[in-house]
Amino acid sequence: MSKLWWQTKGEGQHDLVLLHGWGLNAEVWHCISDGLSSHFRLHFVDLPGYGRSQGFGALTLEEMAEAVLAQAPERAMWLGWSLGGLVASQVALSQPQRVTALITVASSPCFTAQNDWPGIKPDILAGFQQQLSEDFQRTVERFLALQTLGTETARQDARRLKAVVLEQPVPSVEVLNGGLEILKTADLREPLSHLALPFLRLYGHLDGLVPRNIAGLLDERWPQSESVIFPKAAHAPFISHPADVCQLLEAFQKRMKD
Repeated sequence: MSKLWWQTKGEGQHDLVLLHGWGLNAEVWHCISDGLSSHFRLHFVDLPGYGRSQGFGALTLEEMAEAVLAQAPERAMWLGWSLGGLVASQVALSQPQRVTALITVASSPCFTAQNDWPGIKPDILAGFQQQLSEDFQRTVERFLALQTLGTETARQDARRLKAVVLEQPVPSVEVLNGGLEILKTADLREPLSHLALPFLRLYGHLDGLVPRNIAGLLDERWPQSESVIFPKAAHAPFISHPADVCQLLEAFQKRMKD
């Protein structure tokens, strides 16, 4: 069986596993790793088929969670960004005894727009799937540009994300299609309403992929969780506002201890 690329850093007492988003790899956390390493023992992982975790085909959400759990510490806080938020949520649902807290960043339990639910229009995701086979690099670049749109540092943030993709082995079209399929079909709204764990959700006010009004809808559905919206952030608040994100995570950890 293929093994995931995994790296541990930091002197904190609490284990924190960080899961990146679609098309990217663990290098995306570079901007907050120094800020968090004195408070947490950080676990960076390239999701199956992404970056340095080669040898995987397209996986379901459940299979992806299982692959990451196989190498994870016995108990940890889990933080997932975007697609990684779905994987971290699935980990918490399937093995809650191994999760001390769940944190999702610019993520949604259901990414696809429905009648009563804001999200990405299904035809946009289907269009990305079709374009992947025609022009991989341009499709990924377009998706990355969408993630930073509207922020004061949009161009610089998009460049940083693009560099993260190009520095490491590129995922196959099959793996990327599998990730888009998860974004298109997953719906964890109901299962997560029963989650009895500390649960923090972070959003960007300018996010074009996860609309900010999802935060309020989930506040009602999931009163056991808490949400924070970054006023000037888009889909990658930890890149545009790293110090604020670090501060929030440290405060969340402190509240858990108290």
